[in-house]
Amino acid sequence: TVDIPQSIKDSLRKFRFARRSEGSAALVIKINKAKLIMEEVEQFDSISLEELAEELPENSPRYVVLSYELHHKDGRKSFPLVLINWAPVSSEISLLTLHASALLNFQNTADVSKVIEVRDGEEGLTKEIIDAKLL
Repeated sequence: TVDIPQSIKDSLRKFRFARRSEGSAALVIKINKAKLIMEEVEQFDSISLEELAEELPENSPRYVVLSYELHHKDGRKSFPLVLINWAPVSSEISLLTLHASALLNFQNTADVSKVIEVRDGEEGLTKEIIDAKLL
């Protein structure tokens, strides 16, 4: 199994409770295949989905905890936490398998109920797609 170090748990907790009033924020996590542990890649504040998609690798899976600025039809604004399972089909099969096997454990640790699968790279991570899944 893939270990989730305390530093990742601390980052998740800090990220989860950060106060946000505008824009989306993301915490990107990868699996170190050699050590079988999760590592923080980067955190982004106030990033658009397009910018986020450009930052993510084309052929390597990532977990992205996203605090998403969601505009409701009645004018309200909320910031749901969403787990994006970034798993491009061009990724190495053994890494995709490892990534998939650790997903549920990471989802529980991150305490995120909504998971959005993105397999087709940048085209799969758009405002329209995320809004459709959340609204």
